[in-house]
Amino acid sequence: MEKSITVEQYHFNYYSLGRSSHPPILFLHGFMGDCREFNEVMSLLSNQFYCLAVDLPGHGKSQTSDDDQDYIMQKTANGLIRFLDALDIKNSFLLGYSMGGRLALYLTLHFPNYFSKVVLESASPGLKTQAERIKRIESDRTLAQELETEEFSAFLAKWYNQPLFASLKKHPAFEKLLKSRLQNHPFNLAKSLRYLSTGCQPSLWKKLEQNTISILLLVGEFDTKFVNINSEMASLCKSATLEIVDQCGHTIHFEQVNRFIAKTRDFLSK
Repeated sequence: MEKSITVEQYHFNYYSLGRSSHPPILFLHGFMGDCREFNEVMSLLSNQFYCLAVDLPGHGKSQTSDDDQDYIMQKTANGLIRFLDALDIKNSFLLGYSMGGRLALYLTLHFPNYFSKVVLESASPGLKTQAERIKRIESDRTLAQELETEEFSAFLAKWYNQPLFASLKKHPAFEKLLKSRLQNHPFNLAKSLRYLSTGCQPSLWKKLEQNTISILLLVGEFDTKFVNINSEMASLCKSATLEIVDQCGHTIHFEQVNRFIAKTRDFLSK
């Protein structure tokens, strides 16, 4: 059942499964996802965990004020901490995918008292240099403009033509996933691209080296770019463990759900 809660400038829509007396897991979806992104995963973990998933700003039914700065990573992260406070959750597990994984890593590094273990799926610490960030910001601004001016279905087709989604497109339920993406609002997604993109976020590479919270890094074997990024993350962070999941690309929780659940459950239960 979906619920909503207002904390400061955020009106968060969220979805929960499982008993609130169980250890909580906060799920953070990727770009163009929503709180139902992890439906199957949550239903299979809810016998052991209290699973919470929230619509991030620009996605699903969550709303923010008219200030575009509410979309940036620092403010979004602070809003999510206030969200946990409002639900009286002092400590939880954290699981983030792609964009949600970048946000989850920021939360881990800046609010470590709130999280005991973290699963990052196809995530990154951002970009290392200012030149890389400027280039990515320009690219994402172009994409945001396309979201505002093109047919949304055409944008989706182009988005999923990226190499990292090649194996996802072969999945028998891909059309169903595509249909769920159409529930979002292109203008709100454009704001997310402009203000919560990899180029806009603070680089977390140096801070990652000081992290002591246990992190499981999950990447798909076909997702070469993120295999390389996460291999470097694991080499820098002694508390991080890298697992490469075979026969899938960027979207492990969808392409190989049973393996994803097994690895997540094993990591969180240790």
